[in-house]
Amino acid sequence: MTGVNLTVWILGPILGLMTFLFIFRIILTWYPQVDLNRLPFNLIAWPTEPFLVPLRKLVPPIGGVDITPIIWVGIFSLVREILLGQQGILTMLSRVS
Repeated sequence: MTGVNLTVWILGPILGLMTFLFIFRIILTWYPQVDLNRLPFNLIAWPTEPFLVPLRKLVPPIGGVDITPIIWVGIFSLVREILLGQQGILTMLSRVS
């Protein structure tokens, strides 16, 4: 297994998992009474919060709605497509190897 294939094998699930967690984070914003410090919700909040905090300083809530999880879903989806998509950088490199 080459280094590129190993990177694709590791990076693909990580980017997919982060997108999945941020989608769940968006769903959790519909339920403000949910305590993000209790199980199972902290399993979603813990890995996503470090990404959300700095972006919240740059992007204020719009109409009282925190849109930062939506932005991160877009970022992770874009990065995954650029690197691992059908014509992604790492996909093309793995075909050359």
